[in-house]
Amino acid sequence: MEGEIVFNIDVMLAKRKMSVTELAEKVGITLANMSILKTGKAKAVKVSTLQKLCQALDCQPGDLLEYRKNSEFGIRNSELP
Repeated sequence: MEGEIVFNIDVMLAKRKMSVTELAEKVGITLANMSILKTGKAKAVKVSTLQKLCQALDCQPGDLLEYRKNSEFGIRNSELP
């Protein structure tokens, strides 16, 4: 079974009291692309974008990214209630 990489952008936004719009502007990406990252629908992310996210949020890559194993039933964790 494969796992998944989860972006914890919401957590860092809350800690920094920053809006998604403000973060998108600081990083230099569209709000639509920021939403794709935030919802975990991105298939890839550039290292330069990750660097900009970390700079804007004053954090480390590990604060934004998390690896989650799939459940024993083959269901993605994001699909669990």
